[in-house]
Amino acid sequence: MDELEKAARLLLEAKQVCALTGAGISVESGIPDFRSPGGLWTRYDPLVYATLESFLRTPERFYEMARELNPTLENARPNPAHYALVELEKLGKCAAVITQNIDYLHQRAGSSTVLEVHGTYSRGHCLACGRKFTIEQIKELSEDNARVPHCPECDGVIKPDVIFFGEPLDSEVLSKSALIASTSDLMLVIGCSLEVYPAASLPIYTKRNQGKLIFFNKTETVHDGLADLVCLGNAGEVLPALVDVYKKLL
Repeated sequence: MDELEKAARLLLEAKQVCALTGAGISVESGIPDFRSPGGLWTRYDPLVYATLESFLRTPERFYEMARELNPTLENARPNPAHYALVELEKLGKCAAVITQNIDYLHQRAGSSTVLEVHGTYSRGHCLACGRKFTIEQIKELSEDNARVPHCPECDGVIKPDVIFFGEPLDSEVLSKSALIASTSDLMLVIGCSLEVYPAASLPIYTKRNQGKLIFFNKTETVHDGLADLVCLGNAGEVLPALVDVYKKLL
């Protein structure tokens, strides 16, 4: 029995399935891993451009970086791995997607329950009055990121709803993620090396509940020993193939 058939049989047996996704699932949509060689953090020191403290002090630095980053995020499109998770949801085999990504690709693909533990670039809010803005409104107010956007009502600085370094995670999103992980008897860990906490601890919640883990990564990781099954390959190829094998077992 090959790895995909083993994975499909675990899907068949599971009562509740969730997915945890990381940067690896979005690479195939044209979004480079920020931490990889040549990634965003090799060109922009996150301590200078992406901490909450630095944003509050000099927001123009973040928006300087955003001029490069935002077009990449806007031009990205969901890939077959994102759509495979949508299909699994329709088949009753993906109760929620927990993602470390800020790119909004899961929602664009059609996943209905997405928990964004690191926030999203697609929204923002005024730091002074709390008014909420879409990415389109933020772009208009910043003249396509040429300057720092300010709230038209109170002139406060608008901050994107991404979680900056040094900023606490959204407690509601984190608690929902922990609940989904702990009540699922199968978690699909996709494009995620489990190096960034606290999201990297979520598979432990599933294991504590006697659940199983399947890792889908392009290469091996140092945490593969935690998994019940490891499927190597591009997520955009492996996940659709898994769906096909699963449907044949039905």
